[in-house]
Amino acid sequence: MAPPRDVVKIAVQMRDAIPQLIQLDQAKPLAAVVKEVCDAWSLAHSERYALQFADGHRRYITENNRTEIKNGSILCLSTAPDLEAEQLLGGLQSGSHEGRREALRHFVLLAPDMTFAQEVISRDGLQRLGIIIEDGDDLGEVLALALKAFLELMEHGVVSWETLSIPFVRKVVCYVNMNLMDASVQPLALGLLESVTLSSPALGQLVKSEVPLDRLLVHLQVMNQQLQTKAMALLTALLQGASPTERKHMLDYLWQRNLRQFIYKNIIHSAAPLGDEMAHHLYVLQSLTLGLLEPRMRTPLDPYSQEQREQLQALRQAAFEPEGESLGAGLNADRRRSLCAREFRKLGFSNSNPAQDLEHVPPGLLALDNMLYFSRHAPSAYSRFVLENSSREDKHECPFARSSIQLTVLLCELLRVGEPCSETAQDFSPMFFGQDQSFHELFCVSIQLLNKTWKEMRATQEDFDKVMQVVREQLARTLALKPSSLELFRTKVNALTYGEVLRLRQTERLHQEGTLAPPILELREKLKPELMSLIRQQRLLRLCEGTLFRKISSRRRQDKLWFCCLSPNHKVLQYGDVEDNASPPAPESLPEQLPVADIRALLTGKDCPHIRDKGSVKQNKDLYELAFTISYDHGEEEAYLNFIAPSKREFHLWTDGLSTLLGSPMGSEQTRLDLEQLLTMETKLRLLELENVPIPEQPPPIPPPPTNFNFCYDCSIAEP
Repeated sequence: MAPPRDVVKIAVQMRDAIPQLIQLDQAKPLAAVVKEVCDAWSLAHSERYALQFADGHRRYITENNRTEIKNGSILCLSTAPDLEAEQLLGGLQSGSHEGRREALRHFVLLAPDMTFAQEVISRDGLQRLGIIIEDGDDLGEVLALALKAFLELMEHGVVSWETLSIPFVRKVVCYVNMNLMDASVQPLALGLLESVTLSSPALGQLVKSEVPLDRLLVHLQVMNQQLQTKAMALLTALLQGASPTERKHMLDYLWQRNLRQFIYKNIIHSAAPLGDEMAHHLYVLQSLTLGLLEPRMRTPLDPYSQEQREQLQALRQAAFEPEGESLGAGLNADRRRSLCAREFRKLGFSNSNPAQDLEHVPPGLLALDNMLYFSRHAPSAYSRFVLENSSREDKHECPFARSSIQLTVLLCELLRVGEPCSETAQDFSPMFFGQDQSFHELFCVSIQLLNKTWKEMRATQEDFDKVMQVVREQLARTLALKPSSLELFRTKVNALTYGEVLRLRQTERLHQEGTLAPPILELREKLKPELMSLIRQQRLLRLCEGTLFRKISSRRRQDKLWFCCLSPNHKVLQYGDVEDNASPPAPESLPEQLPVADIRALLTGKDCPHIRDKGSVKQNKDLYELAFTISYDHGEEEAYLNFIAPSKREFHLWTDGLSTLLGSPMGSEQTRLDLEQLLTMETKLRLLELENVPIPEQPPPIPPPPTNFNFCYDCSIAEP
């Protein structure tokens, strides 16, 4: 007879003892279960023992998580968490250096467990670890273990980072600023200060004042990838916590100290592959630097500003100075104003008063900055652009000023100037770190591209919007290739001519669109069920392969990984934490299991509980687009398993696969694209023999029946 539903068959092991195979009744109190296990091994005082999962992080089993025990689970009997915490905290006060080190090693192994962490914190364990860190008697392994244990305990969020004392933070700062420090200590100290800076504005100001930027630059120049990553993490945290004015001063100083060149040569083009965390911090650094352009982008031109009027005149004179001098000499004020207005028109402004063109934000004054930069740093190209278009017929001239204003808006959109930093994005451009004044230099290349495209399209003033659409496509496609230098960007974008853009559009349209003839549409409808079944199988296979997900905490840390996959029989989701840079583990080694039968629903986006708690939607738009949650039965309560997909594609694959397991339709954009691609391929294969044969819109008419059926053969008549 099958065992009751609440009974699971498990194994319990203990060091130097024969393992027990027992049937665990989930309805029985956990203390009673532990007592039975202790009695079988003749152990007294069962309250001194507790059960742990034997694999993974050896988490303690409590009444809250005991439902995670499944048939075939392996548990181990160990010291109760309260006694374990007492013993290890006592070991920390041991006079023996070796004893303290062993206690800390065991501490680091157990610290990720919430039950153990709560016991330690309730016994002032953080304070004791803080004393070891503040004393600094041993600057080697003991200090590194103490910092790691402290970080693990704080990660649980039981204690706020704001409660840390100023002397403690200053001591950690000393470890960051100290020379000849153990290589394992400084990355941990930098990580701790990063968390402090992101979580506490007051302590963040202390860190900013105590950690010189020069010291972080020294850490970045050490050929230690982990140290470089943590130093960059603290640097971006300090920049994010600074005011706009302070941030500008800090970035100006960093660029003066050649940080950009070092990043470009020694980090981006390093022999070692760039880690995901470093890529994210480079993205943040790029976003913050481009964010310095936002005030100019949001500020309209002031027609009463003498400085701005002089800048406009300098722009006009750079193009027409010889002509203006020859024609303007000896003219009265009215004639001179009329001449200036005409020249501003030739320059491409829509109004004779250029201030009216620059009143709109964005791009505001940023467009004027770009035009001035182009005229001063590429004077020959600027003069050629303006004079060449001034001499064309009116209907074919490319307006420089109008083009510059719209192009500045376009570049701000493509580079997301003024948008808040994403918490997970890694989409930085290597070209940005390979060039000073990268935004203005990119504008110089782009405005010349626009003029080239204008001529290729033989455009008129009425075609201005069409030209801008083509230029947007040229820039977006080239930026997506992530060219490593501005020269490479220039080469690639100039190779993407208007004709090439048309060819790419046509190719993509042929891939996406099929014929609209009714017979073909009917064939596609008949093929859909079979192909949808094929897509569902692919999604389930992808879930069986599994995916590495990142844990995103409230302090934007993303240095922890966990792996989740579907069992081959599609009945259980298996998951567990893994080490960074580790390969995906085997499914049987994963400690956690979630039966598919227990799943209630699939939640996505803003409906996910871990997204609702994260603050404003604007700042976390990229996060909720990748978030999904599994709601499942946890005893009598509803529990959640939260995910942040590493990419949009993985989000679609997982939500489709989970929808298939739940018997729900797959509604993702990826499913639509895959179905369209498969339908197009299958339709073309079915129609190979009809190539170059026109398919009629309507089926041919059925001819009328014959007048008689004498040609039919009666098979019932036997032959003689």
